[in-house]
Amino acid sequence: MSLGQKTDLKNLTQDGLIEFAVSLGQSTFRGKQIMGWLYRPEITDFSQMTDLAKVFRKVLEENAFISRFSNPIIEKANDGCVKFGFRLHDGHIIESVLIPEPDRNTLCISSQVGCAMGCTFCLTGTMGFIRNLTPAEIVNQVCGARDYLLAQPIESLIGPDRITNVVYMGMGEPLNNLENVLASLSIITEPKGLDLAGRRITVSTCGIVPKIKEFGEKSPVNLAISLHAINDEVRSNLMPVNTRYSLDELLDACRKFPLSKRKRIMFEYTLLKGINDADRDAIQLGRKLQGIPCKINLLPYNESPALPFESPSKDRLLRFQKILIDAHYTVFIRSSRGTDISAACGQLATGER
Repeated sequence: MSLGQKTDLKNLTQDGLIEFAVSLGQSTFRGKQIMGWLYRPEITDFSQMTDLAKVFRKVLEENAFISRFSNPIIEKANDGCVKFGFRLHDGHIIESVLIPEPDRNTLCISSQVGCAMGCTFCLTGTMGFIRNLTPAEIVNQVCGARDYLLAQPIESLIGPDRITNVVYMGMGEPLNNLENVLASLSIITEPKGLDLAGRRITVSTCGIVPKIKEFGEKSPVNLAISLHAINDEVRSNLMPVNTRYSLDELLDACRKFPLSKRKRIMFEYTLLKGINDADRDAIQLGRKLQGIPCKINLLPYNESPALPFESPSKDRLLRFQKILIDAHYTVFIRSSRGTDISAACGQLATGER
């Protein structure tokens, strides 16, 4: 995002802000001071940064600006989920989803406008790829949802009055925008920035194998793999990325992924009736994941009139889970949230509004 030739300071990490301050003839300390102001909810312009000299504030106004999302499109689901439509400077809209629970608020954010991966069961894939989001456009989704929560009467909230967890599971493939995703993660986890713990952030990928190792070496946050099938033929039909990086290549990258002692990779598996939900699929999944420290999230498919897939029965879902539990895996069934406003997993897709 640009305003003439001015620099959007929310595109800059702490190190980037230090370099920017130095380029304006200031000390490195000034860059740290700016970071300490940028992500306070009430800060919208440089005049509010009162511990910076007036002369420097004027220099900042001449050379930089502070971006923010205003007037988002807001839809509220019956279960309390909130979907935000954030309009970008070029007119495109991205979607984020706030998922409140009594002890947490999880925000699902986007990393691209549209998506190039073309997964056949995902509405976002029908948009095609438009462009990558900048670090500021990623981070401002968190700021926008935070500001929404702060504006609500405390008694109306289901969860806390802050964002506690962030998942990069919205529109786009995060590892295809890795540089900007890493910059946004640096800002979100920076104590002077948005100050979220890395253990509370998860980045999901459909399997961009060459980028998985780099991501693990450069970021302390959690990795989720959108798996969704356990043989190459079925997965390639559902997820074209599998024709480039096979299941064996993907799982080998997961085995080599740098993990601290207690961390696990999360495998996401959407069950599609009659396609990937048989007992043999569960048995094969258990065999394929051997040797990988992991947890498994099972997702009943969120049906859409625009796509031909169906969700399996609850009994089939529970049977699939039991087979994996009996194979000594930790297995969760993720309940669909926000389906009545098309805010559930795989349902994010926008046009001009």
